[in-house]
Amino acid sequence: MGSRRPDPRDVAALAYDGLGTFELGIVVEVFGLPRPELGRNWYHFRVCSLERRGLRATGGLTVQAAGGLAQLARAGTIVIPGWRVRDTPPPRLVAALRRAHARGARLVSVCSGVFVLAATGLLDGRRASTHWRYVDALRSQYPRVVVEPDVLYVDEGSILTSAGSAAGIDLCLHIVRRDFGAEIANHVARRLVVPPVRDGGQAQFAVQPMPRDEAPALARVLDWANAHLERPLLVEALAARAGMSPRNFARRFKEATGTTPHRWLVHQRVLAAQRLLEQTGRSIDRVAESVGLQTAATLREHFRRTLKTTPSAYRRAFSVRARPASAAAASISGSSRRP
Repeated sequence: MGSRRPDPRDVAALAYDGLGTFELGIVVEVFGLPRPELGRNWYHFRVCSLERRGLRATGGLTVQAAGGLAQLARAGTIVIPGWRVRDTPPPRLVAALRRAHARGARLVSVCSGVFVLAATGLLDGRRASTHWRYVDALRSQYPRVVVEPDVLYVDEGSILTSAGSAAGIDLCLHIVRRDFGAEIANHVARRLVVPPVRDGGQAQFAVQPMPRDEAPALARVLDWANAHLERPLLVEALAARAGMSPRNFARRFKEATGTTPHRWLVHQRVLAAQRLLEQTGRSIDRVAESVGLQTAATLREHFRRTLKTTPSAYRRAFSVRARPASAAAASISGSSRRP
């Protein structure tokens, strides 16, 4: 019984004095909101705290957590929604997180919550993200952490970190996608009225917004590219369709989306492949051809890099014709967890 991995759908969020209400609200909205339309296998959510008294939260609110630190011992996913950057996390919290990770729990931080995870030593030698304001402080306090300053979130398998507060939405949706597949994650995003996917490798902020008079032309090109992913889609051809030079197109594209045309196309192709694997019985080779990745080997490589799994394992977990969401969550989480 002691060796059994915890269920990743069993989620606990940590409340603390000085709690950021927005950061906690993101976590509650994604994991704690009842979703009967998705069946009975949705996340089981609770909030726990080191202190049993009322906790001060931003906006003049007081939060009373229902559970104590013992709740972390049963959770399969533990979320730290921010932290007081100047304060060292209490030793008993650090010890509890180490024990949870050792038994297979997934650790997640939003914004400054990464300072708590870094204090455990579990991020040593691993990549992590935080708000751009805290990058220097994180590097200074925890020099063994590989800080990624310009991304929305980082998925290291069993430890996931997000950048600024709103990037926590992207990370939480990424976790839903990892646990339940693209279609369910898109459903949750629609309820949130946010884009279903922003690549974790996107910059934390765009340098400059796209001029309004040029945005429609770029949007039309993106829509056209998404409808023709099976084609080569060279940057030169996309630029010509937008009426721009390749250099100007690449610059405008980066300003508007926070990423390069190549990375955007790869990401869209992986998403399209996820949908085909979930909803069709096409062979892996045929799926690769349909989304413009040409070969099963190329598709497998991109799945390994972005989803930490294989197309076949993804299909077994999330095919609508395969098995229920409860089995899917256990399968994909197990395949993507880093030792």
